[in-house]
Amino acid sequence: MNRLESLLQERILIIDGAMGSMLQGYELTEADYRGSAWANHPTSLKGCHDLLSVTRPDVIEEIHRAYIEAGADIIETNTFTANAVSMADYGLAHETDRLNRAAVAAARRAADSAGRPVFVAGSMGPTTKTASLSPDVNNPGFRAVSFEELRAVFREQALALVDAGADLLLPETNIDTLNLKAGLVGIEDAFAQLGRRIPVIASVTITDRSGRTLSGQTVEAFWVSVEHAALTGVSMNCALGATEMRPFLEALSAAAPVPVLCYPNAGLPNEMGGYDDTPEHMAEVLRGFAADGLVNLVGGCCGTTPAHIRAIAAAVRGLVPRTPPPPRTRPAWAGLEPYALFEGTTFSLVGERTNVSGSKRFRDLIRSGDYERAVEVARQQVEGGANILD
Repeated sequence: MNRLESLLQERILIIDGAMGSMLQGYELTEADYRGSAWANHPTSLKGCHDLLSVTRPDVIEEIHRAYIEAGADIIETNTFTANAVSMADYGLAHETDRLNRAAVAAARRAADSAGRPVFVAGSMGPTTKTASLSPDVNNPGFRAVSFEELRAVFREQALALVDAGADLLLPETNIDTLNLKAGLVGIEDAFAQLGRRIPVIASVTITDRSGRTLSGQTVEAFWVSVEHAALTGVSMNCALGATEMRPFLEALSAAAPVPVLCYPNAGLPNEMGGYDDTPEHMAEVLRGFAADGLVNLVGGCCGTTPAHIRAIAAAVRGLVPRTPPPPRTRPAWAGLEPYALFEGTTFSLVGERTNVSGSKRFRDLIRSGDYERAVEVARQQVEGGANILD
């Protein structure tokens, strides 16, 4: 932790690029994914990249080495979907400990033979389910997963990653802040069980140019929602290309008093689902981020290759890392948008009528299951000037 934090103050660090883009170039077969471990598995496994850490560790290690040679200071483990929720889609939820340990081992071999400090980041994807959104348009109150279920899943993955030798944890590509909050609690559970902690960088994904996560939060609200966690840094990745990410990165950089990481896609997807941003153009944009004092770490997500990372590393070399702003000293809260006290604030109005002991009408609506009219009670208070709802 001390070594990483020291380097973050010295220079802009480089994280690696995409794993999937590289694996596509190997033209691996079903047999490669199955190996001997899952030779008789009843369902198709091709495309479940996390299995390759067990069945083709040579390929995974080769990709790690390519990124290190390109200039990466941090390489991500091949564990984006190595959690019980995601692996259940393949009937392999019981294999997550094995997958995480094998992935760390491959990354460690590459990092430890680099001849310079290279950190192994345990990649923790958001799973295939969301805690605050319903997958059923006809039943908006339904949830496919609970906070406690996610907490347990992330705890299990963090335990394996840390125990196997990861240097830091990277819960990434979070489109639903509630999933990330469950992940951060699960990570703390793992640290408590192991009796030690390693750095954690949490990464959010702004899904489109609206500037919001899929669950509706702005970047500023996202930060307020996670700033209580003991984060070494905060990040933005995926969904957008570097050019499209700039205004949202500016907002995150202005809000967070911790190091900021940015690793965009190689542009927006084209009609075939590919990515067209060149290493030269992407490096130029990220150099602009660095020159303007917005970042402490940079790299690439979907569609990026060692050529992108090499160009990015060269582009930011010698530039001064961002100086984080001082921590906010006044209270702030967040729903979909942030609400903060500031110099000159007078009264903050709290709407009490969305409280079953504060409003008989609201209590009766909740008891009868009439949530639509109950939401109207809340909306009336907002329209009446309430800043916060109880």
